[in-house]
Parts: sequence; C-alpha cells; structure tokens
Amino acid sequence: MHCPFCQHQDTKVIDSRASDDGATIRRRRECEACGERFSTLETIELKLPAIIKDDGRREPFDARKLRTSMDRALHKRPVSEEQVEAAVRAVVHQLRMTTERELPSRRVGEFVIAELRKLDHVGFVRFASVYRSFEDITDFREELDRLERELPGEGQLPLLGGGDVVPFGKPGGKGRKR
Repeated sequence: MHCPFCQHQDTKVIDSRASDDGATIRRRRECEACGERFSTLETIELKLPAIIKDDGRREPFDARKLRTSMDRALHKRPVSEEQVEAAVRAVVHQLRMTTERELPSRRVGEFVIAELRKLDHVGFVRFASVYRSFEDITDFREELDRLERELPGEGQLPLLGGGDVVPFGKPGGKGRKR
C-alpha cells in the first residue's frame, strides 16, 4: 500500500482489528519512509447485482450512494454511525442473497425502507417521502398512520408526540399538547 502522504511504496501494518460482525478489518499502518500513520479498511469484494433505474439505464450498485441516501434521511437523528453501517451492510447482504444479476432500483429502495423503518421512524418517513414521491400532506399523514399502526411502541419516540393534540388555529394552542 502506498503512503498517502509521501507516496512511498512500502508501509507496515501496526495493528489489525476485525469489525464486530467480521465483515471488515481495520488496519493501522505506518509509512517506512516518512513515519506517518494512517488507517485502511479491508472488505470482501463480491459481485453485486446491477441496478436497473426507472428510465431503463443499468448501473453497478454503489454502496456509497446507499450510504449517502441513508445519511440524508437520518440527518440530525439519534442514530449512531455503527447503526447506519449495520443497516447498509444489511441492505448489501439482501442484495447478495437475491442471486439476481440485475435488480430494479425500486426493489433496492424497499430494502432500504425496511432497514430505516427498524432504525428510525423519522428517517424512514423522510426517505419514503422522496422514494414514494409524496405529493402532499395527505400522503405523509397516510404513511404516518400506517407506520403507527404497524409499529406500536418499539422504543422510539412517537412520530406525532402522542397524547391529545390540539389542531392548529383551535382554542388551546398551536398544535401543542394540552
């Protein structure tokens, strides 16, 4: 491995650690020329299915795109990096298990939605609103109602605050709990 600082060809491994699930190995390296240290991640490279976009284009699966969309959906949510990484790995695992050579992007989206639903309800709704092209507040409300029916009390904060809510413009408040 070349040193990213001085481009020297030889670096030595100082420490290696496997991730909790054993899917990656983190290696701490030191350049033999300049002495700088850096980390690398080693993962298994398996052929994943090509993704068929809605317009018919085919492109290779890109885990970075998956991670970026999950990060967007979970922006400023109480979800750890480890939880997001585990969700990404779960989606990739599902893709591997399909044994298909090509998959429609919609199917990948459903895998992502399932993982986000388990991870964070707000992140799930954010992703679903874009993925399912919500047109108005009614679409949001229907998805929230469906989610609350399917997932009562899983340890996450309620989506709408729970309790009695006073509608906007009614006596007693502006949508706050009484």
